[in-house]
Amino acid sequence: MAPPEKPWDIDLTVYQDDRELLAGLRQGEELACTCFMKWYAPSMTRLALRMVGDPDEAEGIIQESFITACAKMDSFRGESALRTWLHRIVVNTALMRLRKRRPERLQIDPSDEGTQLPLMLVNNAEEPLEAVLDRELGDELSQAIMQLPETLRTALVLRDLEELSTREAAEALDISESALKVRLHRARAALREKLSQTAEL
Repeated sequence: MAPPEKPWDIDLTVYQDDRELLAGLRQGEELACTCFMKWYAPSMTRLALRMVGDPDEAEGIIQESFITACAKMDSFRGESALRTWLHRIVVNTALMRLRKRRPERLQIDPSDEGTQLPLMLVNNAEEPLEAVLDRELGDELSQAIMQLPETLRTALVLRDLEELSTREAAEALDISESALKVRLHRARAALREKLSQTAEL
């Protein structure tokens, strides 16, 4: 027997764009939430998986996030993109689960911004980490990302792996752009340090 389809596997073409979808969601139309999941669940599942590292838990996060989003659609004011708002819900849901599961394992000294750390990761700190992940570091980089404190990991995942703009990532985390940049700097520095330690083993 074939496994049941997930909501986002159903072939539905009901809404032409985010504006029509949002109107349908706010009016409580029958297929709106299913279409919402079809459009966004694949990318949001990838985000959740990168944050928690477990496929089953990631799927649970996605289900909970879409239930929350559909139930709270009236609270979406449209000040950011629908996708950015959903990012925030997924990130918050994932963080709640992570905090219940285990404590943060790698602490970063707030005064470390001037430290000269080995550049094992990339020579250009602005290079997207997705390219490095695919090119040479693989599992080591994934493990190092999972060891980052939650605030640093979420900033790095959204900005470097999900490739959101600085503004979008800051909105998703409900912080200022300058705070996002500080977190991103510390996350990249921590990764370089962690990977240099791994290379020395």
